[in-house]
This record gives sequence, structure tokens and C-alpha cells, in this order.
Amino acid sequence: QVQLAESGGGLVQAGGSLRLSCVDSGSTFSSYYMGWFRQTPGKEREFVATISGGGGVTHYADSVKGRFTISRDSARSTVYLQMNSLRPEDTAGYYCAAGVGHGYSRRTYEDAYEYWGRGTQVTVSS
Repeated sequence: QVQLAESGGGLVQAGGSLRLSCVDSGSTFSSYYMGWFRQTPGKEREFVATISGGGGVTHYADSVKGRFTISRDSARSTVYLQMNSLRPEDTAGYYCAAGVGHGYSRRTYEDAYEYWGRGTQVTVSS
């Protein structure tokens, strides 16, 4: 069973950095590709980044490319999202997700993921 728990959110000034973590308490972490999504009130959940099970393939939303980096540590069953050069428009609840069985082109969509964490809030002040 996959159980995901995010941490690392908080309040930061524009231009600052945060690193989000997502720990999988299950035992099959490397079997899943992982993703980060974000959501603001009244809006649909938005894809941010995804990483393959082995960590060798990553993909980013255009809005975060060059500023955010997704990575994973199989020994710690943890996926990270390093966020640099943060902007007020990055303010959102950030959610990690785990999925299996979908090709790379589908992993920008919520329905490619079976398991979700509860989220961590990121607020960027101007």
C-alpha cells in the first residue's frame, strides 16, 4: 500500500527557494513514477513535474521549467521538488502522487496517478 506524506511548504519571499519532500511509507516506491501537482482555490489541479520510477526521465510544466527540479531517493523512498526563483503565482497547495501503468505522455494528467498525498501549502509573497 502506498501512503504519501508531503512536507517542506511554507511562506517565502519572491525570488526565494523551498524544497518539498514526499515520503512513501509503503514498500514499493521504485515501482511507481511520481508526480507533483498544485492547486489554488477555485482552480483545477495543475501538473508541475514528474519523474520515472528509476529517476532517469523527468518532465516539467512550462511554467516551472528551469526553476524547479524533481528528484527521488529510493533509499529514503522520497521524492523531492526543489523550487528556486519562486514567484507569487507559484502560491498553491502542492501535492505529490504515485502512479503505475501509464506512458510518459499521460503522466501530466491527474488520472495517471493512483495515490495522492494530502498536500503542503506554499505561499510566495511579493
